[in-house]
Amino acid sequence: MSVALSRSPDGDGSLSEAPSRIDVVTFGCRLNTYESEVMRREAESAGLGALGGGAVIFNTCAVTGEAVRQARQAIRKARRDNPRARIIVTGCAAQTEPEKFAAMDEVDLVLGNEEKLKAHSYRALPDFGVNDTEKARVNDIFSVRETAGHMVDAIEGRARAFVQVQNGCDHRCTFCIIPYGRGNSRSVPMGAVVEQVKRLAGNGYAEIVLTGVDMTSFGADLPGSPKLGRLVKTILRQVPDVKRLRLSSIDSIEADDELLEAIATEHRLMPHLHLSLQSGDDMILKRMKRRHLRDQSIRFCEDVRKLRPAIVFGADIIAGFPTETDAMFENSMKIVEECGLTHLHVFPFSPREGTPAARMPQLRREVVKQRAARLRAAGEAAYRRHLSSLPGTRQSILIERDGLGRTEGFTLAALDTGAPGEIVEATITGHDGIRLNAAPLAARAA
Repeated sequence: MSVALSRSPDGDGSLSEAPSRIDVVTFGCRLNTYESEVMRREAESAGLGALGGGAVIFNTCAVTGEAVRQARQAIRKARRDNPRARIIVTGCAAQTEPEKFAAMDEVDLVLGNEEKLKAHSYRALPDFGVNDTEKARVNDIFSVRETAGHMVDAIEGRARAFVQVQNGCDHRCTFCIIPYGRGNSRSVPMGAVVEQVKRLAGNGYAEIVLTGVDMTSFGADLPGSPKLGRLVKTILRQVPDVKRLRLSSIDSIEADDELLEAIATEHRLMPHLHLSLQSGDDMILKRMKRRHLRDQSIRFCEDVRKLRPAIVFGADIIAGFPTETDAMFENSMKIVEECGLTHLHVFPFSPREGTPAARMPQLRREVVKQRAARLRAAGEAAYRRHLSSLPGTRQSILIERDGLGRTEGFTLAALDTGAPGEIVEATITGHDGIRLNAAPLAARAA
C-alpha cells in the first residue's frame, strides 16, 4: 500500500498517512498545497490511479535553484522506490524548465501549471495511447487570463485549509522567476472564494488560510475592482462558521484601508502577517525593482501594531543580493528589530536564469552564505525574545497534531491535550527556545 505525500510546514515533501494509488509530493508555497488537492482529484478522475503501479505526481517549486535541485533528487529517489509507477512532474519548476525535467529518464510526463489542474492532462501518458516522446505538455502561462475557483472538500493531512484567491503576478522583481511559472495576476471571483470557504468550514476546518502569489493584488481584474480588504470582510460576514481566518504572505505597500480596518476590528482575522520585504536597504530594493522603501516597511509595522497590538510579523528577506555591500546588508540586519519581526524566512540569493538579477555582478557564494547565517541568527534571537514575552498570557491554540499547535500569532506551542483541528484555550507556562509550553485552562482550574 502506498502513501500520499504532502508538503510539510517547512515546504518540502513529507509523508502523511492516507492510502492512495496516486501519491502527490508537494514542494514550496501554500498555493501549491491547495493546488495539490485539486490535482489529486483531477488525476483520480482521469483514472490515473487505476494504472498498474500507480502514479507519483511532483508539484514543484522554482523560487530558488536549491528548490529545483531537491525536486530532481526526490524524483530520482521515487523512481528507485517505485520502479513501476508513472512519474509526472508539474508546478513552477516544470513550467519554467520543462526541458530539464523531460530529459530525465525517470519522468513519464511534464505538465505546466495550467495543465496540472485539468483531468484530461493526466491522460497524456503512453498508457492512454500518447506517443511517449511527447513528454512535455506545457503551454504559455501568459496566455492564461482567468483563475477558476476549484472546489476542494479537504486538505489532506492538515488541521487548517488553504483557499486560493489569486494567481500570477504583474510585477517583475529582478530576482524572481515566479511570474514565468505562474503568469500574470488574475483573481478568483469573490463569490467562488466565499463558496469555497463555506465548504471547508462546513467540513469542520476551524482555520482557513487565504493564499495567492501576489495576494494584495486581488481584485484588480474583477468587475468593480474589489480589494483584499473587502474580500476578507465579506468572508467573515457571510461565513460565520469560520473561527479563524489567516492571510498568507502580503505586500505591505498594497495593503488597502479596508484590510487595515479588518485587522483592527475583526477578532477572527488572525493577528499575524507575513511580509514580502526582501531587503532593508533602499538601493538594493530599487535594484530588486521592489515598490517600497525601508522606512515604508517600518512605518507599516508601527501603524498596524497600533491598530492591533498583539500582531505578529514575519518576513521574507534575501541575503547576498548582487551588489549588496556590507553597509547595505547591515540595513537588512537592522530592519529585523526596527520592524519587530518574529518569523523570519531567509533566502540566500540564488541566481535564476532569465532574470535581470542573474546578469548583475554576483557576490562570492561564501559571502552570501555567511550573510544568510547572520540573518537567520538574528531571526532566531528575535523569535526567542517573542517566546519570552508570552509566559502568563492566555492563548487560543489550534492543534495541528498530537501535542503541538499554533497560537493566533502562528507561534508553535506544545500542550498535552486536544485533537488535530481543535482550538484549545490555554495559558502559556514557559518555552524551550523553539516552542511555547502551554497548559489548558481546564487543567489549570482542576
